[in-house]
Amino acid sequence: MKLLHFADAHIDMANYGRHDPETGLPLRVLDFLKSLDTIVDAAISEKVDMVIFAGDAYKDRSPAPTFQREWGKRIIRLSQAKIPTLLLVGNHDLSPAAGRAHAIQEFDTLQVPFVKVLQKPEFLTPQDLWDVPVQVIAMPWITRSGLMANLEMSGTETSEVFSNIESRISTLVEEWIGEADKDLPLILTAHASVEGAMFGAERMVMLGSDLVLPTGLVKDPRLDYVAMGHIHKPQDVNEGQHPPVIYPGSIERVDFGEAKDDKFFIIADVTRGSTKVDWRKIEGTRPFIERRAVLEPALSRVEGSGENVTEFLKSKLPKDMSDAIVKLVVEYPREMDTLIDESALRKYAEKAFEFHLVKRPQIEARVRIPEGQVVSSMSPLDLLGQYFDAAKVNDKDELQKLAQEIISDETLDT
Repeated sequence: MKLLHFADAHIDMANYGRHDPETGLPLRVLDFLKSLDTIVDAAISEKVDMVIFAGDAYKDRSPAPTFQREWGKRIIRLSQAKIPTLLLVGNHDLSPAAGRAHAIQEFDTLQVPFVKVLQKPEFLTPQDLWDVPVQVIAMPWITRSGLMANLEMSGTETSEVFSNIESRISTLVEEWIGEADKDLPLILTAHASVEGAMFGAERMVMLGSDLVLPTGLVKDPRLDYVAMGHIHKPQDVNEGQHPPVIYPGSIERVDFGEAKDDKFFIIADVTRGSTKVDWRKIEGTRPFIERRAVLEPALSRVEGSGENVTEFLKSKLPKDMSDAIVKLVVEYPREMDTLIDESALRKYAEKAFEFHLVKRPQIEARVRIPEGQVVSSMSPLDLLGQYFDAAKVNDKDELQKLAQEIISDETLDT
């Protein structure tokens, strides 16, 4: 069978940029929708047998109706093309309150043809999948309370579930693998972390608040493809081995942690015992560019130091910033603050989609006490004055006066 797999759409991620005057939508939302259109177009034009979306349609659990409309338009296109589509519920889709609808509930409620929402651990056979010759084990985002409810566990067993949740899931999946037809492809799809997977910041996934699936579970050779969601860095956790354990990553860059990551969806030819994976790069995603600069104190003593600082900072920015989201992080001694011409830098970066200047003034780690004095011999006001002098704080006299009033009030109270 021919499978299209994508995840982590987050289509309402509008944390940068302006609104489009024609549609009224944030321009960043249009970026995400453009990538989603690319994926839907590929599914239809290449006549895939099934689409699996591995969770997180939105950035939060209560998307605005406008964003729900735009997501719905794309999923309905798959439905109208009669392409079986599985929508896995991710952690950003799920309400923390018991009994509340999740963010993609409407497709299940309205029984949209050829669309199935996977909101609980379950094993699906061809009879559940419009007679597509494949079997799917679904593991949406799992909360401990949700797993207990699904397994109909009593309160007396709570402590056992909390301490052994990963092993309980492994047992559940093992049972389903045992029930599976050995002649048909078997797919596991999950919205979770996997031991050994890498986040975008190159951090190994560690045990913590996330449910972490053991490697032995997802790398079971009786599986033919593992469609993962949740981690935004594209990767095959079982590279070169069977089965492929694929995180396709988010469909657009969400923040600067993903600045260097290309974006993908997957088209896989899945057969029993053998799977070929085709990574499809999503072209035209919005570039994120981050640069860093350190200003040295010597620069402030050079004639025309303000202009020199501005030119130095400009040199740290790329020449081509067209339509990019750009961040410049500047570290500098506090006394050089007035030499940073933010308006000149913004004008220089005017072709960028958005420009962020992050100023990080440095303060000396220690304040040296004059020779011959010891801390115990100095009053709190004297120590505070020493700090203000070292840090070159503006309005020192006013702050010192305020400190005097506070200390006097405290003394009277005691």
